[in-house]
Amino acid sequence: MFRDRSDAGRALADALAHHAHRPDVVVLALPRGGVPVASEVALALGAPLDVFLVRKLGSPGNPELAMGAIASGGVRVLEPRVIDALGISGAQIDAVSRTEIAELERRERAYRGERPAIPLAGKTVILIDDGLATGATMRAAVRAVKNARPARVVVAVPIGAPEACAEIRGDADEVICAVTPRAFRAVGLWYEDFSQTTDEEVQHLLAAHRGEEPWESSAPIRSSTPSLARPGR
Repeated sequence: MFRDRSDAGRALADALAHHAHRPDVVVLALPRGGVPVASEVALALGAPLDVFLVRKLGSPGNPELAMGAIASGGVRVLEPRVIDALGISGAQIDAVSRTEIAELERRERAYRGERPAIPLAGKTVILIDDGLATGATMRAAVRAVKNARPARVVVAVPIGAPEACAEIRGDADEVICAVTPRAFRAVGLWYEDFSQTTDEEVQHLLAAHRGEEPWESSAPIRSSTPSLARPGR
């Protein structure tokens, strides 16, 4: 069990040490929970940090269960098993997609503003989240990142469901799931502190990596309401 996302990031950085201090490496975090993890990894590897926006498509009536995901660049990945099992219609998928696209665009503006994204062509891109459950969100991210023509795509998470980690190996060039417990159940169960990551924390960490804020600045704001499990990731 990890103490929090920063602790998980330090553990994940050890598993990624073979990518340290290479000029072609870029670390991309999946907001919001992936940013504190990726921040520690980028610091340890001496690599630039940016965010890559992906939104889970929650099932109608059970938003924690992913029926798919969307990512920057208009990529949408669906989970046919979930959709068929719940009898979800195309109209329902489109309605949820519209809502999540609006939120994705809001976060793009909030986290990056007018700054352009880091160029990914010819780079080794390390995609990081705080955990992998269904893998839908990460698969959408991988497919979208490949549109930018990177040299390699690496998926790295501190904790993952064994089946999700196995499935995503067909999408990425390298997959590192630091811990893959058989009795996985949910990402949040493997963290002592799984408090929701806030927009303020994301902004603070990105600014610190750009040198716009000192690392000694006051601790980022956290939500006072913990989220113990997000099983649909």
